[in-house]
Amino acid sequence: MKKELIISHEDESTKIALLEDGRLFELHEEEDQNDFVVGDLFLGKVKKLAPNLNAAFVNIGYDKDAFLHYQDLGPDFLSYQKFIKDTFSKKQQTTGLKNFDLQKEIDKNGTIDKVLSKEDVVLLQITKEPISTKGPRISTQISLTGRFLVLIPFDNKVSISKKIANPEEKNRLRTLIESIKPEGFGVIIRTVAEGKKVAELHNDMNSLIDKWEIAFKNIQKNKVPSKVLSEEDKASAILRDNFNADFVSIICDDEQLTNDMSNYIELIAPERKNIVQFYDSHIPLLEYYNVEKQLKQSFGKHVNIPSSKGAYLVIEHTEALHVVDVNSGPNINSATNKEHALFVNKMAATEIARQLRLRDMGGIIVIDFIDMTNPDHRRELHEHFKNEMDKDKAKHKILPPSKFGLIQMTRQRVRPEKYIETKEENPNADGEILAPIVVVEKMGEKIRNILTVEKGKLFLHVHPFVQAFLTKGFYSIQMKWFFKYKKWVTIIPRDSYKYLEYKLYNANKEELMSDSN
Repeated sequence: MKKELIISHEDESTKIALLEDGRLFELHEEEDQNDFVVGDLFLGKVKKLAPNLNAAFVNIGYDKDAFLHYQDLGPDFLSYQKFIKDTFSKKQQTTGLKNFDLQKEIDKNGTIDKVLSKEDVVLLQITKEPISTKGPRISTQISLTGRFLVLIPFDNKVSISKKIANPEEKNRLRTLIESIKPEGFGVIIRTVAEGKKVAELHNDMNSLIDKWEIAFKNIQKNKVPSKVLSEEDKASAILRDNFNADFVSIICDDEQLTNDMSNYIELIAPERKNIVQFYDSHIPLLEYYNVEKQLKQSFGKHVNIPSSKGAYLVIEHTEALHVVDVNSGPNINSATNKEHALFVNKMAATEIARQLRLRDMGGIIVIDFIDMTNPDHRRELHEHFKNEMDKDKAKHKILPPSKFGLIQMTRQRVRPEKYIETKEENPNADGEILAPIVVVEKMGEKIRNILTVEKGKLFLHVHPFVQAFLTKGFYSIQMKWFFKYKKWVTIIPRDSYKYLEYKLYNANKEELMSDSN
């Protein structure tokens, strides 16, 4: 799989698009002044306790207090509290924890009012960004994530990713990390550490210790509330979590950001520094790489399933959950074509997995696939969907199909769900219409289905503006249809048509399809 990272900085925000084989799979947007990012470390002050929720609300400088549940305190909470107090009082003057007097672990089934009081100062980490009317979700169990390792203060254990299966490699990594980790810190060895050299792992460990030292120096300032450590910018975070041999290019239109990315790649994979490129053109970067086009096609209530001959998704959002309905389109009857129903459902599952990543949908999601009576087919679909979702970094759980053929799942949400408006102002009247690029895509899908059964000539009647768009240039959309389907579609401009109205006729002037938009 060929991966490309497209990074565009414009209007005080950075958009980061992850393309896999040219298709858009993830889109992240980071405001230049966003002060509450997942992974950031803060000093906060307990504003009030909520014993009925077994939680506390903590002031971290956001207009809504952050939510801290008892289960998010972590077993070493009392050690963190002592560390903060000792640092404030100058008793703790180094970042090292070798001689630190660890406190007993808190009861995992305890209550918030036994360990926290109003006005207490806590060291915390953002685990979920502010969403809608809710403040950030936080944890006091701190972890610093690197390329290969995760450093955990006040925890001496060394853990290894379960995805590293080779026993010899596990022993090598454990022995190595035990020898270089500072005393008083625990380490989680990430999957990407497999096969890495001593120098690479040592450099990653040193960079994490440097982060802890930065946080300590900011804690010493005794300013509450305040940010004491910033998570890496999103581009670097995506590289940290995803960068591998599949990446072929990283393109950025901001010179300073390009240099930062290049320096980061030089640190983690110096032999591949040249894949970072600076883009300088009057054509916007996201436009050049068809990201804007894919956004128009991928968001909205209706989403076409590629190569499915007319099948599509209907994605609905309610207050409590998300509902995804798989529609077969006009060319399948699941009762008479069971194999094809499975085929379309599997393509739909692949597109749904992409949509969840792209929109960053979270919470409860219910998916209504095309009905399948064969239990083996239902099991095969379930396994296929799980395999597709394995590519998703967000935590999720997928239940087997129910008796009604529904698949229910949950997906972790740490940021507000993305919503991109795919409708535009109607130039002919009041109200809104689908974006032209979406209409052309739907038009092409319908024409493709008709071309497979219609043998004679075809005539497409459209507004003059659309006719100009479809026929522009030698390699026009009209010409692409001809090369793809081996049949010429005559396009006729109609002044009386509304902007995105179209009708398709055969040689006998019989209407085959239409849309008045």
